[in-house]
Amino acid sequence: MKLSEIKEILPTLQNVEFQLENGTFVPEHFHVTEVGVVTKRYIDCGGTIRNEQVVNFQLWDANDFEHRLKPSKLLNIIKLSEEKLGIEDAEIEVEYQGETIGKFDLDFKTNHFVLKNKQTACLAEDACGIPVGKQRVKLSDLNNSCCTPDSGCC
Repeated sequence: MKLSEIKEILPTLQNVEFQLENGTFVPEHFHVTEVGVVTKRYIDCGGTIRNEQVVNFQLWDANDFEHRLKPSKLLNIIKLSEEKLGIEDAEIEVEYQGETIGKFDLDFKTNHFVLKNKQTACLAEDACGIPVGKQRVKLSDLNNSCCTPDSGCC
């Protein structure tokens, strides 16, 4: 989800709620402790130099159980970060504390935001020799197999 999308959704909500993909909701007394820009410049395993930039939200739940972040307050935090940090429209990445700090993509479902689990991937599969798709292998071509198609073991 891009920053422009969350800015369109927030005015339509009564409350700001975040849910993990496993169905667990972030406690309703959470805070957004940071809104910022994270820039990553790196080289992939194929030698390509890459640049990545995301808008980062950090969620934190404290022991102030009466705290509730309203949509208008989050919009004000976003507006201030755009003005002071020059944040542009980019994908949002959310940091949230589990067993360790997790990084999540953001989605929206009905009336709440969903923290989507991020996955790693090779960006240069052709350079790494990773085959495209699943390779088919004939059992009869496997030399050291104790189970051959004519052995009757399967």
